[in-house]
Amino acid sequence: MLQHMTLLLGFMLIGMQVWSTHYEFVDISKNMRYFVMSVEFAVFQYNEDSVDEYAYKLLRIRHSQHKRHTWIYLMDLEMGRTICKKHEDDIENCPLQEGPGDKKV
Repeated sequence: MLQHMTLLLGFMLIGMQVWSTHYEFVDISKNMRYFVMSVEFAVFQYNEDSVDEYAYKLLRIRHSQHKRHTWIYLMDLEMGRTICKKHEDDIENCPLQEGPGDKKV
């Protein structure tokens, strides 16, 4: 009985390893439609969750990846702090802060 359990457990571990290799992250185009929407959502959510009163806007996308067979994205974004408060209407056209108080994340 113990041998059957060990064999079954071994097959389960092998199966999990094979299954997990199909779900690796791969590089994708920064212009993919759903990725662009995800970036916009991530920047919006960052501003909503931030305790800073000023809004941040996207400066550039450094790296973009997608988890195969899912809607999960990895993104490395560079964002800059603007002079606008985070609930103003047109953050994209808002200039960045300059000087010792400027921030990039």
